[in-house]
Amino acid sequence: MMPDADTLRAAAEASWPPAAIHMLGPVTLREGQGGGKRVSAATATGPVTAQDVARAEQAMRARGQAPLFQVLAGEGELDAILAARGYGIVDPVNVLVAPVAGLVETRPPRLTTFAVWEPLAIMHEIWAEGGIGPARQAVMERVRGPKAGLFARHADKPAGAGFVAVHDGVAMVHALQVRAHHRGAGVGRLMMVQAALWAADQGAAHIAALCTRDNAAANGLFAAMGFCVAGTYHYRAKEE
Repeated sequence: MMPDADTLRAAAEASWPPAAIHMLGPVTLREGQGGGKRVSAATATGPVTAQDVARAEQAMRARGQAPLFQVLAGEGELDAILAARGYGIVDPVNVLVAPVAGLVETRPPRLTTFAVWEPLAIMHEIWAEGGIGPARQAVMERVRGPKAGLFARHADKPAGAGFVAVHDGVAMVHALQVRAHHRGAGVGRLMMVQAALWAADQGAAHIAALCTRDNAAANGLFAAMGFCVAGTYHYRAKEE
């Protein structure tokens, strides 16, 4: 059985956690400290009014964060309130999941992919080249459960880096980055297989990833590897 939406959301939060969480009525506020939208976005824990949104906006600004909400499937009322207050849609996201067992039938060629912790210096360089700088790398350090960095080599050169962590039987992959001159050579696929092999060793039954809907190459890779879309969400940012 595939994990449900609540399990996947919990795995995403545990594997890429905010620096702090604050409750403000029916709104959960997150301190991202530069770690990206998912760790900075507010979410609803129940029915939300325009007054709740206004208070959340004020609280986010007080912490030096631009107003940003994550809107889940089925949260049409929240979506309408945000739209009426001048929030535009940003980065619709697919939540993708696959059974680990289907990805571990073959192994990457010897000495091409590795699962390591702490990350190697070259992995930090590859992430930085792809816009995953120190603030986002700091999110990985905050993860408390089982975790690993993914490292790939291609043509005897460092080619890619990624991150994976397990929560409640789900291995969630983040920060998957392949160097430009190694793209199209199957490096991303090999890193996902390595992530699945590591996940199997941790007892995880499923592997998941979050992918913006407009990233055709990544969505195509995941589809070809047997991932299915288990959910969607989008962000709304205040247009000021």
